[in-house]
Amino acid sequence: MAKAPKVAYLCSECGMDFARWQGQCSGCKAWNTISEFAIPKATNAVTTLARSGSAGYAGLVTAGSKKMREVESVEAEKMLTQIGELDRVLCGGLTTGSVNIISGDPGAGKTTLLSDLVARMSQLMPSLYCTAEESLSQFKNRVNRLKLNYNEDNLYLMAETSVEAIIAELDAKKIKFAVIDSIQAVSTELANGSPGSPSQVKTAAQALTQYCKQNNVTMFLIAHVNKNNEIAGPQTLVHIVDALLHIDTNDGQIRTLRANKNRFGDVDTVGIFRMTERGMNSVDNPSEIFLSGSTTESSGSAITCIRKGNRNLLLEIQCLTTETEGEFPQRVCVGLNMNRIKMLTGILRKHAKTKIFHDTFFNIVGGLKIDESETCIDLALVTALLSSLNEFVVPRTTCIMGELSLNGDVRPIDSGVPRVKEAAQHGFTEIFIPFRNYHKSMEGLGAKITPVKTIHELIELIN
Repeated sequence: MAKAPKVAYLCSECGMDFARWQGQCSGCKAWNTISEFAIPKATNAVTTLARSGSAGYAGLVTAGSKKMREVESVEAEKMLTQIGELDRVLCGGLTTGSVNIISGDPGAGKTTLLSDLVARMSQLMPSLYCTAEESLSQFKNRVNRLKLNYNEDNLYLMAETSVEAIIAELDAKKIKFAVIDSIQAVSTELANGSPGSPSQVKTAAQALTQYCKQNNVTMFLIAHVNKNNEIAGPQTLVHIVDALLHIDTNDGQIRTLRANKNRFGDVDTVGIFRMTERGMNSVDNPSEIFLSGSTTESSGSAITCIRKGNRNLLLEIQCLTTETEGEFPQRVCVGLNMNRIKMLTGILRKHAKTKIFHDTFFNIVGGLKIDESETCIDLALVTALLSSLNEFVVPRTTCIMGELSLNGDVRPIDSGVPRVKEAAQHGFTEIFIPFRNYHKSMEGLGAKITPVKTIHELIELIN
């Protein structure tokens, strides 16, 4: 008598497995999302590998444990992609045999960046770009529009949604670098549900990862994001891959690439790109973008130094104050947190006796968005506001950084010395810093270092 097929119960929202059916998923707390499905039998070597519970994400099967000295140590090899900011984020280049995810909002530049990358990789090794969301002619038109240089004999294009067919093509063409666009659009016979469902995303990523690890194939998976700016699908996907890159979209052409996970490097490095008609161009000196470049000095402007990951960026904060025409003054911020502006104006009213009955507009040059956790811009914000309000000019050779507390004291900031060095290297002759950040090593940088203790000292020094 034939054996009954194995049955599993899976939540369609989060992909969590259960031994039996129940009304509510204990993982995501959703109701009536658990469905029954029969586990299909493995049909070939690829599906057998993917269904092997003991294989793990890397597809390595071991019999029992081993002593440390019995394990062979293989150092990960890295190769430069020739895309400067991408190599920076990946900490020295792309790791051979790694599986990486790149995510971002629609239009962020995921496909544009990886089209450039696969063209460059085709000059070194057989490369495949598998698109499940557009036709091959659309992809070729993009390559021609961006004027990318590629090896015609090494670059393969494929429009396919079946994971089994993709793996078969990777094996047949001996591909060493591949891009899957996107992981939410492909499906596998090993899981039920439509493409993009938690079970399909998880199982497809696991099968692709196992193949790449066993055959030393380097792969990028494009992933879409939900309304919370998180990868759509199960969070298990994050644990499967080696690196998780995300592209942040600013109001302008600037794109920020950061690693939220990296097994082969740190996650503090940030890459800056500019989106142009020729694709995503690396920005080697981001500070030039975030400074207006104006040669005329005017009121309402102050320059500070922020920290993105482990990079120090100089940026210009602009403020405009005008007499209000309504009953209540307006507060408009572009790239800044409104709550922080309200707090700083309250500090000025309390400790500097400065009453602001004006419409106030703040702007960050270059369209950069400042994180709420970046508090070193407090002194620059106050300086720009007072400069516009009292009609005095802050010299463009002055850099101001520091955090303000509610009692009017200037609190220290992290990485004070590297920030001061960055400002001095760009020719700033006077740098205002918190008193507790002062260090003797700052004196030999060729700039005047002015420590500040309170908001009152800052106002006296800048007026």
